[in-house]
Amino acid sequence: MSAEAGAGDFVDRARRGWAQARPDLDVASIEVVGRIARIGALANHRTERHLAPEGLTRAEFDVLCTLARSGGPLRASEVTAATMLSGASTTKNADRLAKRGLIERLPWERDGRVVLMRLTARGEELVDQEFPRFLERDREMLAGLTLSEREQLAALLRKIALNAERPGD
Repeated sequence: MSAEAGAGDFVDRARRGWAQARPDLDVASIEVVGRIARIGALANHRTERHLAPEGLTRAEFDVLCTLARSGGPLRASEVTAATMLSGASTTKNADRLAKRGLIERLPWERDGRVVLMRLTARGEELVDQEFPRFLERDREMLAGLTLSEREQLAALLRKIALNAERPGD
């Protein structure tokens, strides 16, 4: 294979493969959606690797960050909605975080069957330590884009996100 034939990113190579295997299919959408998925997977992998020394998973970190930005305790269902985890996964992650003293559970005064979650001081310290590092890794991925390009990309991705978040899909 020539150097030119192997040029491009993963999606370029996948597109060339599909053009050979199924030339009858229009695979142009993977130019965008495939890259979004690939970048998301790579970013998640990088985050998992950097959180491992703290004994945290990406899902646990998402729960901690959701609670950190909430401004107060949240019901498990609110954490589930914000993180896009399943209810069972939210419960499992909350159990692990509570055992480590990073979150605490409180009864909800309106309904004794509902439990609220909030960060402990240790949880806040961990988010304060790790979230700036998370943001720095994001900035590294965006290196090479101008401010105008980042703003344009964010606006375009927002349009796609709104389509993806439409009910009924």
